[in-house]
Amino acid sequence: MTRLTGSALRLTVFVGENDTWHHKPLYSEIVHRAHAAGLAGASVFRGIEGFGASSLIHTSRLLSLSEDLPVAIVVVDTEDRVRAFLPQLDELVGEGMVTLDECEVIRYAGRRPGPGEAGTQGEGPS
Repeated sequence: MTRLTGSALRLTVFVGENDTWHHKPLYSEIVHRAHAAGLAGASVFRGIEGFGASSLIHTSRLLSLSEDLPVAIVVVDTEDRVRAFLPQLDELVGEGMVTLDECEVIRYAGRRPGPGEAGTQGEGPS
């Protein structure tokens, strides 16, 4: 497990839930690439309403015509590791927004694996 406390960088990628990369959800591709890059963790959050550069409002309201809801993928790790990951996002994100924020990690701990479990479950922010 990655040890992470103190100063860190939060990467947030805003895309639509219907955005894809090679026929799979873009948010899933970003999470899997972050994992493969050894980043501390990633979480995906589905929005209930929003708009972006296209100025189209996407909402989850029952009678709405739009179902392409906003999705935010959040990754927190050291500045060097997050910045090293940015070129992959240049390749993946055609429409959307990518932001970076300085943050401070107070606690970063996964659950301890039980008997017979691998040590990767439950690690990372969720």
